[in-house]
Amino acid sequence: MEELRYHYKYPRPAVTADCVVITREANPRVLLVQRGIEPYKGCWAFPGGFMEMDETAEECAIRELREETGLEVESVTQIGAYSKVDRDPRGRTVSIAYLALVDTASEVKGGDDAAKAQWWPLTGLPPLAFDHNEMMEDAMERIK
Repeated sequence: MEELRYHYKYPRPAVTADCVVITREANPRVLLVQRGIEPYKGCWAFPGGFMEMDETAEECAIRELREETGLEVESVTQIGAYSKVDRDPRGRTVSIAYLALVDTASEVKGGDDAAKAQWWPLTGLPPLAFDHNEMMEDAMERIK
């Protein structure tokens, strides 16, 4: 029988990390994934997902970006934490969003639970899942 490593009396939220990737091009673009699973199946969002027990939030953001798009980045900068009680219909989830700046839009491909990965012009973004519109606004404030 496997020993319970973590056991708490009180409920606690899950933690996710999301990665906002923006190009440094003259006409910047942002990387989005089309969700392949519920909730928000078919909607566009930032690459991201649930943090593993043995990784930092930064490592989670970088891993999820790689798994969902094939894009590798070495470092990310924290944008903020998003903790509205109803932000995720699956349950109480806190997300930490990160920003990665890249020179140009390289080839990406949807992987893991992302049906597609695609670069979008900042001026023509589709509606975003969860509270990712708020993350996008905060990311734009960071790069001004």
